[in-house]
Amino acid sequence: MSVSKETKQKLIGRFQINDKDTGSSEVQVAVLTERIRHLTEHFKTHKKDNHSRKGLLTMVSTRKKLFNYLRRTNYDKYLKVIQELELRK
Repeated sequence: MSVSKETKQKLIGRFQINDKDTGSSEVQVAVLTERIRHLTEHFKTHKKDNHSRKGLLTMVSTRKKLFNYLRRTNYDKYLKVIQELELRK
């Protein structure tokens, strides 16, 4: 239930700061968001999959921590990432 290699490469290309960047906060948030969306679709058909639901909650928590870090360090990038990923606001 992970993101395909091509989708992940597109996300990394869209949010990376330089050519070798794969671990910045923006990239991590984008990849986590895609995985969360994928799992959300999975739960529409598999309502009783509690094992994967725990993983989803862990991913949401990790993304929230990364967002808090990004908001503290660079608010403009935080707003840009939220806008590009079409999350709240």
